[in-house]
Amino acid sequence: MATKPPQGDPVQDAPKVAERKRAAAGLPAIGHTLRMAHQQMGVKRTALTLLSVNQKDGFDCPGCAWPEPDHRNKAEFCENGAKAVAEEATLRRVTPEFFAAHPVSDLARRSGYWLGQQGRLTHPMYLPEGADPYEPVSWERAFDIVAEELTALSSPDEAVFYTSGRTSNEAAFLYQLFARKLGTNNLPDCSNMCHESSGSALSETIGVGKGSVLLDDLYQADLIVVAGQNPGTNHPRMLSALEKAKANGARVVSVNPLPEAGLERFRNPQTPKGLTAGTTLTDLFLQIRIGGDQALFRLLNKLILDTPGAVDEEFVRGHTHGFEQFTEAARAADWDGTLAATGLAREDVERFLRMVLDSERIVVCWAMGLTQHKHSVPMIREIVNFLLLRGNIGRPGTGVCPVRGHSNVQGDRTMGIFERPAPAFLDALEREFGFAPPREHGYDVVRAIRALRDGEAKVFFAMGGNFVSASPDTEVTEAAMRRARLTVHVSTKLNRSHAVTGARALILPTLGRTERDLQASGEQFVTVEDSMGMVHASRGRLEPASPHLLSEPAIVCRLARRVLGTEDDVPWEEFEKDYATVRDRIARVVPGFEDFNARVAHPGGFALPHAPRDERRFPTVTGKANFTAAPVEYPHLPEGRLLLQTLRSHDQYNTTIYGLDDRYRGIRNGRRVVLVNPDDARALQLADGSYVDLVSEWKDGVERRAPGFRVVHYPTARGCAAAYYPETNVLVPLDATADVSNTPASKSVVVRLEQSATD
Repeated sequence: MATKPPQGDPVQDAPKVAERKRAAAGLPAIGHTLRMAHQQMGVKRTALTLLSVNQKDGFDCPGCAWPEPDHRNKAEFCENGAKAVAEEATLRRVTPEFFAAHPVSDLARRSGYWLGQQGRLTHPMYLPEGADPYEPVSWERAFDIVAEELTALSSPDEAVFYTSGRTSNEAAFLYQLFARKLGTNNLPDCSNMCHESSGSALSETIGVGKGSVLLDDLYQADLIVVAGQNPGTNHPRMLSALEKAKANGARVVSVNPLPEAGLERFRNPQTPKGLTAGTTLTDLFLQIRIGGDQALFRLLNKLILDTPGAVDEEFVRGHTHGFEQFTEAARAADWDGTLAATGLAREDVERFLRMVLDSERIVVCWAMGLTQHKHSVPMIREIVNFLLLRGNIGRPGTGVCPVRGHSNVQGDRTMGIFERPAPAFLDALEREFGFAPPREHGYDVVRAIRALRDGEAKVFFAMGGNFVSASPDTEVTEAAMRRARLTVHVSTKLNRSHAVTGARALILPTLGRTERDLQASGEQFVTVEDSMGMVHASRGRLEPASPHLLSEPAIVCRLARRVLGTEDDVPWEEFEKDYATVRDRIARVVPGFEDFNARVAHPGGFALPHAPRDERRFPTVTGKANFTAAPVEYPHLPEGRLLLQTLRSHDQYNTTIYGLDDRYRGIRNGRRVVLVNPDDARALQLADGSYVDLVSEWKDGVERRAPGFRVVHYPTARGCAAAYYPETNVLVPLDATADVSNTPASKSVVVRLEQSATD
C-alpha cells in the first residue's frame, strides 16, 4: 500500500556514517527499489508500471539517457530509474487545497526532499502579484497571463525559454519553433550546465558534438576508460554493459578522485552470479586529483608518440589535421609536472600506458567530472587527441562516449533547443515554415541568470526542470528570478523553483512519461534520443494523475495560438491533435529524421547518422579530425584550502532527492556532509564528525558560505573534497565557468573549512 507524504521536514542535523560499500546493486538494490516503489505506488501499480519501463512497447525511463540493448530483460530498469518512475507514478497528489494550506512563504522554508515527496500536481496554479498562496486558475486564464506579459515586453529577447532534459522531441521542436516565431533564440537548457563542454570540444575536433559509439562498440572494445563518472549511481544500467564487455575480454580503467562502488564490483540482480559474487569491473583505478585529467592524457600522448609503431600513421595522414602542432605541444609534457597535477604514482601511469599499447580498440567514457571545470573543453580535446593517435574513432569497438545524464537532453538539442543555432538549422526552419527566424545568439543558462539579475530579461518560462536548484550561485540565481515580472514552470511535481518566483508566477501541470496521452486524433506517443543517438518511441500506460493535466505539446500549441494569434500560419491546432504531423515537419527540418514516422514505428527505433562513426568522415572546418594543442591547465590550490567537487548521493537524481541516504558511501539520514581525505583532515585539525562551514574563494572576493556540514573522513584524492548538490551550489560563483562552453565550474571549487558556530 502506498504511504502518505511526510508532514514535516525530516531532521538532518546528525547524519550517520558507516563503512563505504565496495559493490553496487545486488539484493540490497532490489529491496531498496521495491520499498521506495511501494511507498509511492503500492504493490499492484508497482508491478504494472515497472514492467513497462524501457520496453519497446512501453515508456522511456524519465531518468538517465543510457541506451537500451536490442534484447531486453523483463525488468529493464535500474534502482534509480525505478525511483524516478515511482515518484512520477506516485498516488500522492498536490491539490489546490494543499497550496491553500502551504503558501509560498511556507514552501520556501521546506527542503527539496519534502517538496518532491508531496506528489503530483493536479491543477494549474497562479500566484498573483503581492499574494502568498498560489490559487487555482483555468488553463485559458493561465495562457492569457503569459500572453499579457510577453506582449508587454519591449523586445522578445526579454523572455527566456528554458528546457529540461525530460522534454520529448515533439515538445522540444514545437517549443523552439514558438520561441523563434516570437522572435528570440533565448533557449537555454540543462545541457548548458552539464555536457556543453563535450559538445564544444567534439564539434571542433570531430565535427559532431555527440558521442560516436553504440552499445556494440562497448561490447567489442579491448579497453574502456571511464573518467569523471560514477555510473553506479548516475547511470546504473551502464554497469550491465561494462559487465558484458568484461565477459568479452575488455579491461576497464577508472579515472576518478573518489573510489565508487559501482566501478569496483557489480552484482547484477538479473543473474545468479550477480546476486552472489558479482563481477569486478575496474582493472586499474587511477585516483586522480580533481582537474588533473588533461595533464594525464597529455603525458600519455607524449609516451605514445615516443613508442615506435604506436601511432596509427595511416589514419593520422589520411584523416587528421594539426598533427605537427599537437606533437610539439605533447613532447613538452614531463613526468614531474604531470605527477604534481594528477597526484598519481609513476608506476600507475606506466601501467595505464601498457594497457593502452596492448589494446587495438579503445573507448573513453566521461561525465560531469570532466565537463565542469574552467579547462574542461581542452581537457576533452586532449582525450580526442589520445583516441586519434591510434585511430580509435570510426572503427568498431572505438570512440568517444560522453554519457548524458537526462533521458532526452541530447534529443532536445537535436530538435533545436540551443541559444546558438547553426545557420543550416535556421535555414531549414525558414524553408519549412515560411518565416525568418532570429539569427542573433541568445542566452545560455549563465547569461540568462545575468540578464534576469540585471533587469534585461523579464519573463522566465521553464519546460520542466528545477532551474533554481540546478543553477550555480544560489543566492544570485534566486535574487535574479525574483526580479522577473513572470515565472512559469511546466512541471509534474513540486520543487524549489515554485517557491522562488517573479512578481507573478504560474505552475502548469503536465503529463508524465508514464501516462497515456489522449488527443483529438487518438492516443499519442512521443519520441526521445538516448546518449548514443538512438531515437525511439515512448508510450505511457497509466491514466493521468488528474483530468486537468495537459501534455507538453498541447501546452506549447495552446500557448502559441494565444500569443501569436489566429493569423499565425503554423498549424498549432493540428500539431496538438496529432503528434505524427509534428514528426512530419521534423523530418523535413532536422537531418537524419527523414521518413521519421515510418522509421520510429520499428520496435527499438533507429540510429541517427554519425559521420565519424559511420564513414570516418569528419565534418569540421578543415574537413578532417582536428588535433589540438592547448596549454595544459589544472587547478592550483592555496595552502590550507581544499578543492571541492559537487556530486549526487545515491538517493538522488539531478536535483530530485528521493531519500536522505547515500548507501554506497555509507551515509545515512542526512545530506549535509563533506567528504575529506583523512590526511588532509588531520592537517587541517578536522576530526571525523566535527561540523564545518564550507566557504568558497573566488577572485571577486564575495563570501559564499554553506553552513553546518559534518566532516566525514573518506578516501578522496589528497587535497580534494566532495559534497552534495544542490546544497553546495551556493558555493559556485556565477562567473566561474568553463572557457568556450560557459558551463559552471562546479567540480573544482576552492574552499576553506571553518568550524561551524553550531559545532
